[in-house]
Amino acid sequence: MPNKLTRLILGLLLAVVAGPGLSACKILPTPSAQGGDSANSSAFSPDKKVEEIWATKVIPYLQQKAGPFAEVHALAQTDPAGAGAKYGNPKKQANSSWTFAVRVEGKIVAANTQSRAATVDVDVDGDGKADARVQIGPAMRGTALRDSLDFVQFNDFTNQIDFAQFGKAFNAHADKTVLSKLPRDTLEGRAAKVLGAYTIESGQDLPLVTPAEAEIGPKP
Repeated sequence: MPNKLTRLILGLLLAVVAGPGLSACKILPTPSAQGGDSANSSAFSPDKKVEEIWATKVIPYLQQKAGPFAEVHALAQTDPAGAGAKYGNPKKQANSSWTFAVRVEGKIVAANTQSRAATVDVDVDGDGKADARVQIGPAMRGTALRDSLDFVQFNDFTNQIDFAQFGKAFNAHADKTVLSKLPRDTLEGRAAKVLGAYTIESGQDLPLVTPAEAEIGPKP
C-alpha cells in the first residue's frame, strides 16, 4: 500500500504528463456549427422569391384576373364570394377576407405624400369624389398582392413567419421597381392608372389598393 508521500509524488508526475496535453486541446466547432453558413445560404429568402416570380407569374396573373375597379367593387359589395371567384383568389383560407385584382383608372383628387405611407385618392367615375385610395409607398399596409394570387398558399410555407415575410416582400418589390419612380409633387388633377389588388376590410374609409404597376400622368 503506497504511503502518503508516494501518492503525492505519483500525483505530481501525472500532472506534469497530463499538463501539456490539456494545454494543447482546442475547442472544435460541432458539425452543425460548421454547416451554419450552408444552412443560412439555403434558407428561405422572400425578396429573392418574389423577384423570381414577379415578371413571369405575378404580373401576367394580375393582368388576366383584374377587372375595372368600379365593376369589381360593385359586385364585391353585393356578392363577395362571386366577386372573389371571378376577380380574386378562390383558394384563399376559409376564414380570411376576400382580395380582388383590379384596374384603377381615373383622376387623382387628393394626395398624402407627407407620410412614408403615402397615398393618392382616385376618382374613377368622374363625379369628383374619390372611389379608391392607392398606396404609393414606400411603407404599405397589408398583403393584398400576395393574397390575390391563387398560386400562393399558406400550406406551401414552413411557418407563419415565412408566409408573413413573403407578403411584405411583394410590397417592397413593388416600391423598389415601380412606386419609388412615381412623382410626389402636385399630384392632384393628374391621371392615374394602376394594376393591383385590394382587400375588403371593415371600417375602411376608401378601398385601399396596393399597386403592382402604376402610372401617373403629367400635370394638367
